[in-house]
Amino acid sequence: MQTVLFHETIFGPIHSRRLGTSLGVNLTPTDGKICSFDCLYCEAGFNAQGPGKTGMPTREQVRERLEARLRQMKEEGASLDVITFSGNGEPTLHPDFEGVIDDTIMLRDKYYPEVKISVLSNSTRITDPAVARALRRVDNNILKLDSAITPTMRMIDRPNSPAFTSEGVIDQLAAFAGNAIIQTMMLRGSHDGKPIDNTTPEEIDALIRAYRTIHPRQVMLYSIDRRTPEQALVKVPREELEQIAAKIRAEGINVTVS
Repeated sequence: MQTVLFHETIFGPIHSRRLGTSLGVNLTPTDGKICSFDCLYCEAGFNAQGPGKTGMPTREQVRERLEARLRQMKEEGASLDVITFSGNGEPTLHPDFEGVIDDTIMLRDKYYPEVKISVLSNSTRITDPAVARALRRVDNNILKLDSAITPTMRMIDRPNSPAFTSEGVIDQLAAFAGNAIIQTMMLRGSHDGKPIDNTTPEEIDALIRAYRTIHPRQVMLYSIDRRTPEQALVKVPREELEQIAAKIRAEGINVTVS
């Protein structure tokens, strides 16, 4: 079984194809996965592997470990573009997510004031006022929308909540009033014998309508780059991603492809 990627709370820096030189922050366990989605393409594997035994790091542990790493990098003269919250699951599930973001902003300003703070979130917790406040304070509030059509989204992302719909989350994303970057994974393939394809004309038209409603600062289109737990998924070629992006850009929406 494919298992978690990150075995530390602070990892990297690594090169991100979308964000540059990134120091990662993992607010989920280092030996298991906790997520409100169970995406077919998740590089950290399926939720069935379990949450592990280490538990989530406390706010104090995150602050201490992040400061130690930033201080070391500063002393070594290392360059850094971004501090990125990702890891082995959904970072906004941390019970003190807002406090962690407060600490991170303080440490960023102390050691690397020019560096951006990014959060990669699956959008399931944006109705929580504390989570929404924190996301509005970071430089790159990167939120997931893999399909604007609920059945497709539920096949790809497999949300834990049966009440989670594309229509509902689109309205919630619009509440950020442009202070959001939308990340959309484009893929094809199958799961349990059922075909999956969010690149069809119907899917792209629905995404365009959703982006118009949300008014994102930017849309990030990307496809599979590493091994996925569902092996019957197919990477969308860069050329095709560019063609999809061109159709979206024609509607006045800022799109990048990676």
